[in-house]
Amino acid sequence: MSAYLTHVTGPGERWDHIAYRYYGDATRRGELLRANLGTLVPVLGVIPPVLPANVEVRVPVLAATTPDIQLPPWKRKVV
Repeated sequence: MSAYLTHVTGPGERWDHIAYRYYGDATRRGELLRANLGTLVPVLGVIPPVLPANVEVRVPVLAATTPDIQLPPWKRKVV
């Protein structure tokens, strides 16, 4: 079972804004979209790029990862 936080949107807020706020990475908006497909699509008809104010968005709690750059060379992933 996944854990979620609840975020209430402000005026003009976008998915990438929320992803950056919680994950520090705007490109992780996909996790937010997948977590909110069942709640937002039936209400609004589509997933809007700019969210209306006062909408509750589920924010999945993701496992912490250590960036490879902080690891010593022998522990870094080889690509």
